[in-house]
Amino acid sequence: MNTSVAHPARRYNYWLGGKDHFAADRESGDLLAKAFPTARVAALENREFLRRTVKFLADSGIRQFLDIGTGLPVPDNTHEIAQRVAPESRVLYVDNDPIVMTHSRALTIGTPEGRTGYVEADLRSPEAILDHAELRSVLDLTEPVALLLVAVLHFLHDDAQAITVVRRLLDALPSGSYLVASNLTLDFAPPEQVAKHEELLASGRTDARARDKSEFARFFDTLELVEPGIVAASDWRPAHDERPTAQDVAIYGAVGRKP
Repeated sequence: MNTSVAHPARRYNYWLGGKDHFAADRESGDLLAKAFPTARVAALENREFLRRTVKFLADSGIRQFLDIGTGLPVPDNTHEIAQRVAPESRVLYVDNDPIVMTHSRALTIGTPEGRTGYVEADLRSPEAILDHAELRSVLDLTEPVALLLVAVLHFLHDDAQAITVVRRLLDALPSGSYLVASNLTLDFAPPEQVAKHEELLASGRTDARARDKSEFARFFDTLELVEPGIVAASDWRPAHDERPTAQDVAIYGAVGRKP
């Protein structure tokens, strides 16, 4: 583990006000926040999107969750939201950062009625996730599963690779399963922010690849979109009328059901 290089999960934790980050993560976070002043707002709204979608799915009867790119534990993790609705809910967390896995095992215990599990793996290797013994121990792939890819797909820059990964994961899940996904977008950004993002991406100072609505929609090609469809993450079944604008959030979010 190289803590001198920024990691998305630790940078995200920094933006959310957590304590599990290093100097490189803070430096990267501050650089991006300087270029995009609403970066912290976007991180918070993305987290709220996760909370609302997991509660929606739990309320809809989903009892299994596969959360890939989970990030470091903060209040209201996936298992806490789901098990608050249904204590028997099962959640498997997957991340490629050893620090995330260490903290997750220590801090995310869950209810006695349910199960939580942890796999250290990369989204780019779906077979390593699907073939892992821990997945088979926690999840029953003959029953519906919610696949959570929240603020992680934009780290897969190649569209063909990203779509292949998502479809491979969905192929392993039965009818009635769901995909929850969010992705950085510049659709609402002024030209100067678009140019700044492209400059940072080209220089390697940001690792998130923005997608427009049509590019993001391809992840849901084989699914039935849940209302309101593809919208800014803050606009997906919001809990409050007053909320940040789509331009400030700059993240698309959507939920789709596998027929």
